[in-house]
Amino acid sequence: MRFLSGGESHGSALIGIIEGLPAGLELSAEAINRQLARRQHGYGRGGRMAIENDQVEFLSGLRFGRTLGSPLTLAIRNRDWENWRQAMAPEGERPPELEAVTAPRPGHADLAGALKYNHCDLRAVLERASARETAMRTAIGTVGRMILERFGVSFYSRVRAIGPAAVEQGDDDYDPETLKEKAVLVEASPVRCACPAAEAAMLAAVERARREGDTLGGIFEVIVVGLPPGLGSHVHWERRLDGRLAAAVMSIQGIKGVEIGAGFSGAAARGSALHDPIIVAGDSGIKRPSNQAGGLEGGITNGQPLIMRAAMKPIPTLARPLPSVDLATGEAVSGAVERSDVCAVPPAAVVGEAVVAWELAIAFLEKFGGDTMDEVEAAYHYYMERVKRMLRQG
Repeated sequence: MRFLSGGESHGSALIGIIEGLPAGLELSAEAINRQLARRQHGYGRGGRMAIENDQVEFLSGLRFGRTLGSPLTLAIRNRDWENWRQAMAPEGERPPELEAVTAPRPGHADLAGALKYNHCDLRAVLERASARETAMRTAIGTVGRMILERFGVSFYSRVRAIGPAAVEQGDDDYDPETLKEKAVLVEASPVRCACPAAEAAMLAAVERARREGDTLGGIFEVIVVGLPPGLGSHVHWERRLDGRLAAAVMSIQGIKGVEIGAGFSGAAARGSALHDPIIVAGDSGIKRPSNQAGGLEGGITNGQPLIMRAAMKPIPTLARPLPSVDLATGEAVSGAVERSDVCAVPPAAVVGEAVVAWELAIAFLEKFGGDTMDEVEAAYHYYMERVKRMLRQG
């Protein structure tokens, strides 16, 4: 299973094509639109979110709410396209009055992209490099999510830090019932944080950065509960699921670090204190009393909750821009100013859920794949019965 997406931030639409979906998967625009709406929320968002109201359209591969086995094509129209028809016209001559963007923003793809593709107008880079692209990745990831939810898998995300404001160490209960309860608070929070004290500090930090013409990054966490053991593989480097998931999350704009389970903090611990014991818990079989591994061992899911965190850098578009150079004149100037967010960590957490869901869905279909969802379900249930027998014997 794979996808290809296209479209620019201010083009007419974002397009996605998914190949390899089994036939018979139930999909609805409503379910995808709920995730798109979650992506648009969050304290610190810019004016673009007041314009767009993202809605997905199915253009192929779906009939009466079920996949056909053929490529699934999705579209998300850009409402702001009406204001950009002239500047982003696919055909015709460039209007002589159209001003080129020539001052690259430090920290953005502007300069590197211009050098690679020989662009004199940085808009040819920034339109595709924009995080607007993640709207389609959220829609595509939701398709993967809907595969996994059919098998009892649940997804959660929450913000751990925005700038210097952070949730205190120890506030990290991963019990499935607790996660459900906290998810209600997270969804109601403008910064996707269930801790009232940390939420207040995050809101204050964002507001302070806004007043000062600055931006903030932070840390978000994605948790997945209900995954079967055995997704991924230890036998080849590119099949290790931890590497695949890290790459997926790192591909989100602005992400500069990823950890799984104890992650970086585990580097300071002794092995005897870090690794999760394997014990026999009565008639229920083999159990793990802790989850420092974050649900992955040897690049394979082990049946515990998957726990990932990502560090997002501050957005590079600043109201008070950093020094730059005009590529057209060679003169020292300030970096270009585009409409942007002050902080995008809360919506990045939602995008994180989506890209993790997509990568997990690929691994799931590698393990239990078939041409139809009935075949996938049969393979899944057969395998899970075998796993349960092995765990009980242990």
